[in-house]
Amino acid sequence: GRQAEAPWTEDYAVEPGELVPTGRNPFFVLEPGYALVLEDEEERLVITVLDETRSVAGVETRVVEERESDAGELKEVSRNYFAISQRTNSVFYFGEEVVISEHGRVARHEGAWLAGQAGARFGLLMPGQPLIGGRYYQELAPGVAMDRAEVIGLAQRIRVPAGEFSGCLETRETTPLEPEALEFKHYAPGVGLVQEESLRLVEYGKGAGK
Repeated sequence: GRQAEAPWTEDYAVEPGELVPTGRNPFFVLEPGYALVLEDEEERLVITVLDETRSVAGVETRVVEERESDAGELKEVSRNYFAISQRTNSVFYFGEEVVISEHGRVARHEGAWLAGQAGARFGLLMPGQPLIGGRYYQELAPGVAMDRAEVIGLAQRIRVPAGEFSGCLETRETTPLEPEALEFKHYAPGVGLVQEESLRLVEYGKGAGK
């Protein structure tokens, strides 16, 4: 019969002082100035690691800004808070705040949340050592944001405008809050997110997307 699927991990043991605001996971660069630009025919997503930190739930986190435009018009700006383990290189997610959302449109991630508030806890954005079949909550804000990811590939070859990358990680993201929602993402080693549904990486590195 079919193997029972692994449970979703939602408790992450970390030691005091283990989490820091700067570092590099093979699939997630948390260094100030580093940026990724993804585009499709209509949309443009610019993800920038800011030279800015914020204390969330007693941890100094790095602020990562996401700017979404549609047909050249800025649609949403959000700030995300991440910290990385010096021990495992796992990247943990401490919250998200939407700064602007144009035209009252409900943003895809309408759930703004902060670890330590309203029952929310930090989640795992990117494991230091991804394993096929690994299933983990990225967001743990009950009733607000409960994104979770499953690792479904570790050796994908992806060709995008920014180049061809091998050894890519593929995840399938779902949320119990919207059972029909499903997103596939690909991450390239040393680069980060290279494809998110129809959005594909066009530029990356320090100062990209300016």
